[in-house]
Amino acid sequence: MKAVLYIKAGCPWCDAALEFFKTSGVEPDVRDVLRDAAAFARMRALTGQTKCPTLEWGEFVVADFSVAELKHALDNAPEVRRQLFPARP
Repeated sequence: MKAVLYIKAGCPWCDAALEFFKTSGVEPDVRDVLRDAAAFARMRALTGQTKCPTLEWGEFVVADFSVAELKHALDNAPEVRRQLFPARP
């Protein structure tokens, strides 16, 4: 299973999320919701909102997050952290 990262090009929080994934060695399926109407509709259906970045990995969804907020969400879901970022402690 591959993580889906919904972004908006030019969004500084999205750029930070992309950098976090890159430095973590995880390559998500990146979907720019400004260019992909279906991705926007999916993100909105999942979260009820239109803000980015949003991460979808199975049932684990984190909407409108900073990297610190994503790390906190992963701290509260250690099994997801281990599966999504197997190389990280």
